[in-house]
Amino acid sequence: MDLVEITPRLHMLRFSIGQAYLWRDDTELTLIDAGWAGSAAEMEAALRGAGLDPARLRRIVLTHCHRDHVGAAQELADRFGAEILAHALDAPIIRGELPVPEPDLLDWERPIHEHGLTSPEAPPTRVDREVTDGEELGFGDGAVVVHTPGHTPGSIAVHLPRHGVLFTGDTVASVPDVMFGVLHVDRAEALASMRRLAGLRPSVLCCGHGEPVTEDTAERLAKAAAQGDPGTTGV
Repeated sequence: MDLVEITPRLHMLRFSIGQAYLWRDDTELTLIDAGWAGSAAEMEAALRGAGLDPARLRRIVLTHCHRDHVGAAQELADRFGAEILAHALDAPIIRGELPVPEPDLLDWERPIHEHGLTSPEAPPTRVDREVTDGEELGFGDGAVVVHTPGHTPGSIAVHLPRHGVLFTGDTVASVPDVMFGVLHVDRAEALASMRRLAGLRPSVLCCGHGEPVTEDTAERLAKAAAQGDPGTTGV
C-alpha cells in the first residue's frame, strides 16, 4: 500500500475499493476514514515507509458507517490510542447496535452495490466522540463537520476552510469526474447535501471513491451539483 501525496500535508491511502486520507499537522496525524478491516498493519507500514510515526495518530474521523470506511478504525485506534469520531446518527450502526441502512438503488447501481460487498465486513467499532454539524474537530487549523445526510443518515463531510480542503465521504464521487455519489439511502437528501458542499467552493476535493480533485475544483463540483440526480429526471 502506498501513501500518495496530494499536498505536503495531505496524503491518500488507496484500497481496491475506496480510500482513506491522512492529514498532517505539526505534531499530530488525523485519518479521514479507515479503509478495510484487516488492513491496519499495512496502513501502519505505509506511514512508516513515508517517514511518519503512526504513534502520532490522534484521531480517526469516519465519514459514515459503511464497511470500506470503518474497516480498520478499531484496530488502528487500539494500536496507537487514537480517538474515533463519527456523527451521532451513524454511531450506533458503527458500533453494531443497529443494522446498516439499505440504499435506494437504481438498476445500474446494483452491480456497484454487490461489488462493494466484496470488501471485508467491518467489525463492531467503538465511537469515542459523537459529532454534530458545525463542530470543530481540533486539527487542520479549524476542521469543521458538515452534516451531509442522504448517503446514510449520519454521513458527514469534513471541511478545512483555511486550506480549501473538503473530504466528502460518499456524497460526492470523482469517477471519472466529479459526480453525484451512488448507493444513497435518500437520494433527494443526498443531492441537497451535495449542493450544500458545492457552496463551500473547495480548492481540493477528496471523495470516498475516485481521484482527488485539485484543478478547477469549485467549478467542477458546482457543475455536478447543478446537474442533479441522473436517476431522477428534472431534479
